[in-house]
Amino acid sequence: MEIFFGFVGGLAIFIYAMQSMADGLQKTAGDKARRVLEVLTGVPVVGVIMGAFVTSSIQSSSATTVMVISFVNAGLMTLKQAVSVLMGANIGTTITAQLISFKLTNYIFPIIFIGFLLHFLGRKKRAKYVGQVIFSFGLLLLGLGLMQTAMAPLKDYPQFVGAIQQLSKYPLLGVLVGIVTTALVQSSSATIAILIALASQGLIPIEAAIPVLLGDNIGTCVTALLASIGANLSAKRAAAAHVIFNVVGTIIVLILMPLFMQFVMLVSPPDLVARQIANAHTSFNVINTLIFLPLINLFVKVIIRVVPGSEEVITSTGPVYLDDRMLKAPTLALALATKEIIRMANLARDNVSMAMEGFFKGDNAILDEVIKNEEIIDQLEKDITFYLSKISQKSLTSASSRRHTGLLHAINDIERVGDHAENISQLARIKINERLPISEFALEELEKMTKLSLEAYTTAIRALEDDSMTLAGRAVELESEVDTMERALRKNHIRRLNSGKCHAGSGVVFLDIISNLERISDHSHNIAEVVLGEL
Repeated sequence: MEIFFGFVGGLAIFIYAMQSMADGLQKTAGDKARRVLEVLTGVPVVGVIMGAFVTSSIQSSSATTVMVISFVNAGLMTLKQAVSVLMGANIGTTITAQLISFKLTNYIFPIIFIGFLLHFLGRKKRAKYVGQVIFSFGLLLLGLGLMQTAMAPLKDYPQFVGAIQQLSKYPLLGVLVGIVTTALVQSSSATIAILIALASQGLIPIEAAIPVLLGDNIGTCVTALLASIGANLSAKRAAAAHVIFNVVGTIIVLILMPLFMQFVMLVSPPDLVARQIANAHTSFNVINTLIFLPLINLFVKVIIRVVPGSEEVITSTGPVYLDDRMLKAPTLALALATKEIIRMANLARDNVSMAMEGFFKGDNAILDEVIKNEEIIDQLEKDITFYLSKISQKSLTSASSRRHTGLLHAINDIERVGDHAENISQLARIKINERLPISEFALEELEKMTKLSLEAYTTAIRALEDDSMTLAGRAVELESEVDTMERALRKNHIRRLNSGKCHAGSGVVFLDIISNLERISDHSHNIAEVVLGEL
């Protein structure tokens, strides 16, 4: 029992420390991680690099896998991009094994003490986050040390030694052990740590360890498969790609095991099995990526054949991009919330366009669509606000906190733009039902102001999407032009009313419409201020 509790206690500390270190790293590098979606291109090498960066930042290939599945499901990432990122994630997750494979036993408590000082005495948030990472790394090493100490007596148990020998004789058995262990623990880093703990006590040779770590890579795919449940076809294909990538890589290594062993021994210290295990883990994922990367287009075609079907067009009236699984990485959750806000903003813009089109054409059917879309906009406003409230319960960096506050303001302004579109549609119905005459001159003025107001609003939304100060400044300038135009049009129309050139009822509708268009540009200004930081 002493061995058991010593082992599980050390494993518990290791897993807790790994999660805490991941949290600190995510907060430290979170703002960079938020830009990953913008950096990703169709170049597979970039996807591999970003996958490795994100995974090493948050110390969890499982978390990266969930993100990738979510992004593919939301339409933020293509299958080809997802495959390249998953390759990089496999490389990034080997960083933990590399760190713990070095003999740092004598430095555990100094590392913990330095981390403690930075975390509890640091005045700036960034210093505290760095302290959290260092402190957690010390705990991680402590957990590993406890596992090593607990396992030391096992070398005197013939049954255990015999079981390890079986793993050496039957590699497939080792692969199975790795798959089951990682699927249960849900962390390949934790299972690799167990291997390193065993190796440090001389309990497992490299010949037995390699098949187990190959199984660890397959076992971590369980997370991808679970994340793809209920997702769209592309997300299921991304999960399948992750499984096939690791399974095929495992088969290749098992077939070429003698050559792979020689390579690992060539790049590793001869007497340190822990270093050999870490290097075998890294080598497997790097070599596997080098094999698959040049064939990525062919690989994607194979995945499409393995998981056949046609993708459905997104017609959801509810949120498309929001994913609660991303709440563990708040900055990335904010990226998804921004994407949903932009979708909501585009619906509001389309509603304004349709309301004015219904006015110009005298078409009630178009105005009916405006009312339907307004209901969707109102519901999205509630859903996004609720999602942002859940993000606010997480620990945010200063930059993320400012972004969060700005998005809340932007949602309110976008919802009000939708309301103004509804107001215009109601004015259009009055014009249609009462058959109010509108002069050609007045219609031309309305067309010009509609175009300028929509340009201001579209520019503001693009500024929010791209976080562009230049576009935000342009939106502010356009809002000023709309204000000037609204005053000029109001004066012109009042003169027409006074001279009897315009119907009184038509005049009221005209003035109310330009007032709504001017208010839309005001909200555009407010959205631009979110980007400019002038709330």
